[in-house]
Amino acid sequence: MARVVVQEAPFDTAAELARLTGGRTDVGGIGLFLGVVRDTAGGRPITAMTLEHYPGMTERALSAIAAEAETRWPLLGCTLIHRVGRLVPGEAIVLVATASAHRAAALDSCAFLIDWLKTKAPFWKREEFRDGGSAWVAARAEDDAAAARWLAPRRAAAE
Repeated sequence: MARVVVQEAPFDTAAELARLTGGRTDVGGIGLFLGVVRDTAGGRPITAMTLEHYPGMTERALSAIAAEAETRWPLLGCTLIHRVGRLVPGEAIVLVATASAHRAAALDSCAFLIDWLKTKAPFWKREEFRDGGSAWVAARAEDDAAAARWLAPRRAAAE
């Protein structure tokens, strides 16, 4: 069962990896993505990013994405943590970690999860710029293209 958390507080990546593996010796690979807030967008310096979500709906969407990954790959564990609230450049915003007996499943499932999270999870992001302006972050065609590669269900082969 996947661990899905939406929270304002920072998370401890090492502690989350320890929780994911739980001392298991059948884990042969861990796929990990740690997203951080950048300091620029479109060439404009950012001072902060505020993330909003609809409580309940967001967790259900993330849980559904994790469940899809668990049907596609032989996962031994899965963690999705996404922060909300006001974050400044350099702060961790999202953690996706998957554990499997083999690296291919761990890495592919991690890539799938972040691609689908970027396009299917209901988060709204507003960037604040150094010049005092702000703007909502629009969906990007590049993110949609990355997510589209996972439309056909597939299962990773063992190494």
